[in-house]
Order: sequence, then structure tokens, then C-alpha cells
Amino acid sequence: MKNTKALRTWLDDMKLNHPLVIAGPCSAETEEQVLKIAHELKDSDVNYYRAGIWKPRTRPGNFEGVGALGLGWLKKVKEETGMKTCTEVANAAHCKLAIENDVDLLWIGARSTVSPFIMQEIADALAGTDKIVLVKNPVNPDLALWLGGIERLYTAGIKNLGAIHRGFSTYEKTKYRNIPEWQIAIEFQNKFPDLPLINDPSHITGNREMIFDVSQTALDLNFDGLMIETHVDPDNAWSDAAQQVTPTKLKQIMEDLKIRKETDTEAAYKSSLDTLRAQINVVDGQLIDLMGKRMKVADEIGALKKQKNVAVLQSKRWNEILGNMILEGEQKGLSEEFVLRMFKAIHQESINHQEKIIKG
Repeated sequence: MKNTKALRTWLDDMKLNHPLVIAGPCSAETEEQVLKIAHELKDSDVNYYRAGIWKPRTRPGNFEGVGALGLGWLKKVKEETGMKTCTEVANAAHCKLAIENDVDLLWIGARSTVSPFIMQEIADALAGTDKIVLVKNPVNPDLALWLGGIERLYTAGIKNLGAIHRGFSTYEKTKYRNIPEWQIAIEFQNKFPDLPLINDPSHITGNREMIFDVSQTALDLNFDGLMIETHVDPDNAWSDAAQQVTPTKLKQIMEDLKIRKETDTEAAYKSSLDTLRAQINVVDGQLIDLMGKRMKVADEIGALKKQKNVAVLQSKRWNEILGNMILEGEQKGLSEEFVLRMFKAIHQESINHQEKIIKG
């Protein structure tokens, strides 16, 4: 698959004056719930109404969706509101039922993207369809696996494609449900700048209070749209309650987001500059996070040295680190002077942490 402007055709043909918006409940619970949310969203920026019919849960025993019954509810959404609909599919049977019930857009979840066997099954089931098919990133941070899944669909003659960035699972405890790993999404854009890329702040954050900030970062990085889970009674949702917002809140988020419009050469320059600056902000955040992790390790070293009555400063070890970092820095285009200044500052902060532990 090669990058071409044709990859954007389905999105460009919509002639939107705002980012693509996909919204609706995490799970279709009842017909009344599905229709109530839809009617509250019909006069908003929402372009596709989403609802999970089949819900792949990490462990059995949780609500796994109402199944094919919910497809009839999505039909009613379209009939009563005129909104286009979408849902997640995870196997050939899901694909067949969704198409038979005229679902407009299908997305493939992170747990499916991780398996080339599942992706091939779905590609075979959807071969030649003119439906829009979006692929979420796999649960693990593997760009090749993400692109490979999309390429299987493309090879099956599915041309209306796009991707959804929903973050990546981690063993670490962080403020995110799924770490964004923005650099992977940036690399995705660099390889396929014309393939529509949607951000899913609901699954990245797992927390409705963080959805606006992640959405703004995504738009600053030139994402093409947002998928935001929306429920009339989020606290009592049958799945993923903490990450869903009300229709009123969704409308406010869309109103408050700063969206750049390219209208002339100067605006295009500023848009490109803003995107690059947003990328720097992402990397700077990662640097601070890594420094925090490094100092936690320094604290543990300080505790160990205190226990064994060992001196904080270990000159031989320090000189080895510095020599290695200078060599690695040169390979990355960093001057020796810069690497020296940076690691001297890091080393001093590490010593400060260890001394505090030892004196404490």
C-alpha cells in the first residue's frame, strides 16, 4: 500500500468544516438508551453515531454486549435522526450482520488488530465493500502490526480506510488508561499522511476529565477527527462508565477545541509550525517522564548505598556512563558539549536525590 491522495477521498467528499466526529455510547444497552443519546446528538457536529454491539471484554463475566439485537436499534437511529451509524466488528459473522443491517462505518478493535489471523478473516469477509473501515492500533506499541492490518484490508479491495489511535497498554501505573505513545501516531502520519487518522481520547484517558486535553493535543498534531464515547447517564453506563461524557459535555468540548483552518499560504505555514511545536511538546513531556523514572531509580540506589554504607559518588561508574553517552549522542547528531552539560546536570540531580536518602 502506498500513500496517495485517494486514501482521503471518503473523508474529503464529506466537505466538513470541522474534524470528523464519531460519538455515542460505549455499549448499546437498551433501545431507549440508544435512541435517546442519538436524538441528543443529531443537531451537533457528530458525523457518525457509534454504539458497541459486541463488546470484547478482557475477562469473562462482564457485559459483552447485546449482540445482533442492537443492530435493529442502530437502524432506528438512522430512520429517526438521519445520522450515519457505526459499530465494532471482530469476526466474519459480525461483518456479515453489520453489512446486512446497513451499518455505514465499521471499526476493528485493538484486540483484533493484534492478530493477523483475525485481520485476514475480516478482510476476506469485507472484500470489495464500499463501507468505511477504521482500524484501531493494536494493544501493544507495534506500528508494523497496525499498518499490516490496514494493508490486509487494502489488499482485499477495501478502499475507504482509516485508522484510530486509542493508545497502548502498559504494565506501568500512569494517569492514562492506555498510554498515547504520540510518537507512534506521528510516525504513522509520516508514513501515510493521507490516510485519515482519528483519535480516541476516551480509551486513551479512561477518564472523562482528561478527554478535552487529549483531544486538543490530537488536533494540534493534525489528526483528522475524534471518537468520543457519549452517554446520557455516564455514571450508570454498563461498561466504561468513567470515560464517557454527556451529549451536553461533548458539544461543549467541540465548541472549546481550537481547530486550525488552512486558508492561505501564511496559514499553511503556521499550521505546519504549530504541528511541529506540538510534536516537540509531546517529546518534552516524555523527557520529563523519563527523568522522573530515572530519579526514582536513583532513590533506590541511594537507599541501597545507605544500607551498605557506600559513598554516593562513584567516579569510575560516572566516567563510563559519560563516555558511552557521548558516543551515543554523536550517533544522534548531538554535540559532545551538549551531552556533557546535559548528563552533568542529570548526574548532579541524581547525587542530590541519593544524598537526601542517605541523610534522611
